[in-house]
This record gives sequence, C-alpha cells and structure tokens, in this order.
Amino acid sequence: MLRSLSGLVRFFGRTELPHIFPVIGINGRIFWPWLVFASQMMPFGRLPATDREKAILRVAWHCRSRYEWGQHVEMALKVGVSDQEIVEMTKPSMEIANCGDQLLAETCDQLCQQRLVDEENWLALNKRYTQKQVIELTMLVGHYVMVAGLLVNAGIKLEPSSERVLQDFYERLRRVARG
Repeated sequence: MLRSLSGLVRFFGRTELPHIFPVIGINGRIFWPWLVFASQMMPFGRLPATDREKAILRVAWHCRSRYEWGQHVEMALKVGVSDQEIVEMTKPSMEIANCGDQLLAETCDQLCQQRLVDEENWLALNKRYTQKQVIELTMLVGHYVMVAGLLVNAGIKLEPSSERVLQDFYERLRRVARG
C-alpha cells in the first residue's frame, strides 16, 4: 500500500509520504475511502484554495494540532496565502481585518465549538459562496476536526521538510516583530 502511495504523493509535488498515511493505513478498510473522500475537498475541492487553507488553519489552531498546522502553513504559502494572513487566522475573529477572513474564522469557530453556524453567518456564507461551496466548507471543517483528533491523539510528528517550512515561517515572523 505505501509503495503505491509514494507515486501518488510525488504526483502532488511532495517528496515525503505524509506521516498520517501509515497511521490511517493501519486500518486499510478505512484508509482508501477516507483518501477518496478527503481528496474531494483538498486538493480537488471547489472552494478557492486560499479560503480552504485558511479554514483548515483555523481548525488546526482550534484543535491545537501541530501536525495539521505545519502541513497547512506549508500548503497555504504554496497557494498564495501571506504570512500575515496566516497569523490573522489565529486571532479572535472580531480582530481580523478582512471581512471574508473574519467570516471564515467565525464559521470555523462556530462549527468547532457548537457545530451550528448562526443564521447571520449562514446567510453571509450563502452570499459569498455557492451552495455547493457552503456544503463543502461545512464538511471540510468537520473533516479536519476529525483528522486533528487522530493526529493529536496518535502523536504524529511533522515531516522534516514541512518542519523546515514551519520554522522558516516562524523565523520570518520573529524578524518582522524585531523590526
């Protein structure tokens, strides 16, 4: 199984097999259906890639999933999310300057905390996105909460290449803070 995944991973431009794969692969009956399901949202989803990554980062932050955070800082940077936009996704939603990002953060917060998006945000989501995208966003958040639970409890460590990207990100933030 892992050998066939190595080719798939290279197809998506990665050099290392994500550490989550062998862990989920312990239960092969779950692995392949999960991979097909997950791939329909990332990387083959209908949401703008920047919004998808910001939502996943918000979930990772909520769940304190370092692996998920590190993986998706790297992916967010690759799709054009700036360092500052990544930092914004860690702030209380009312402190986020960009209205679209604030809506994403509030939606993730509500789904992570109470599983219910309030009417005001639901209506705003349906103005900003298509119905298909709203369904996808809701399922994306739920999916990444589930994955974060596995990652945190299994103690899965970030791959070395992703760890380097994450440490470079933190170093850029330190340089900016020093002025």
